[in-house]
Amino acid sequence: MEIEYTYESNRIEGNTLTLQETALVINEGVTISGKSMREHLEAINHNEAIAFIKEIAQGTETVSERIILQIHALILRSINRENAGRYRTVPVLISGSRHTPQQPYLIEKLMEEFMLHFKELETQGEHPIHVAAYLHDELVRIHPFIDGNGRTARLLMNLYLLGKGYVIISLKGDVESRIAYYKALESSHVKGDTEAFKELVAQAEVDALEKYLKIIEGDKWQTTTQY
Repeated sequence: MEIEYTYESNRIEGNTLTLQETALVINEGVTISGKSMREHLEAINHNEAIAFIKEIAQGTETVSERIILQIHALILRSINRENAGRYRTVPVLISGSRHTPQQPYLIEKLMEEFMLHFKELETQGEHPIHVAAYLHDELVRIHPFIDGNGRTARLLMNLYLLGKGYVIISLKGDVESRIAYYKALESSHVKGDTEAFKELVAQAEVDALEKYLKIIEGDKWQTTTQY
């Protein structure tokens, strides 16, 4: 399941490793002919970032700017040493989007407000799925990094879900799913309508839970039939 999550998350960002190739790179340390070193590192780094958020979710730490920076540092490790774990210092444009992220000198203030609102949502008793969706949505809106914003946002979302007893969700990277994902984010960032993205995250969690339940039920069936 974690290999699949790594594969899909990287696929959204244009990584061309197949699911099988991703598994070979992570589990066997295989180098895939015709694939770039960056694509290999993206798979390895993302898998290690999953291990990191699982460890954090089992402890007492909560979502914070420090944790976000640590996740980002893992994502860009050995890919972009200069910017790994650091906020961007230059303006950026998002290809294909009408949303323009704020200037770099505003990022620290925006991130502080982001964390304050996150804590307000928790205090108000907002549903964990909605809070997780907010964490992803708002981090991508701020776009605090020069690269790796999407992967970091998805990991941050899953860190929160794990901490609340949910399972990791994998947003699909095929063309149709990717378009729906980007449209939901665009609707939030341009129109201020967050409902489509909340629904997308909620459905992804339902799908993941159903998948886990099928695995558990299968294990029970296999155990029963052995005797």
